[in-house]
Amino acid sequence: MTDSNEEARQALYLEGLALFGKEDHDAALVKYDEALALDPDWTEALHGKAMALMRLERYDEAIEVGLRIVELDPNDAFAHTSLSMFYQRKGMIEEAEAEGAKARMISWKEELKKNPDAPPPGPAGSMNVIQ
Repeated sequence: MTDSNEEARQALYLEGLALFGKEDHDAALVKYDEALALDPDWTEALHGKAMALMRLERYDEAIEVGLRIVELDPNDAFAHTSLSMFYQRKGMIEEAEAEGAKARMISWKEELKKNPDAPPPGPAGSMNVIQ
């Protein structure tokens, strides 16, 4: 990616974040999609898009984007947490719990790298998730 493309995608992403913060989720989606047109595998923009879709209650699309992120980076704990939220909001509790468990395990493995004595993750529901 050229420096100008990098700058353009970053600017579009930041515009999307600002619009998301103003709760203009439709407009945020446009900006995320424009950034993704420059780099379709950019997980930061994919995360933004997925969250905007969730806020618009377009859960199937949010799940599709979340699965794409996990395909690109299977160890992205935030992607698994997001998928858990999307599934939960769609009423797919078993899938939500499975994704939440994956997120907890990935986070624990990362913590073990810094703190070898870190306790293992607790059961489903033991991790507070901001929605």
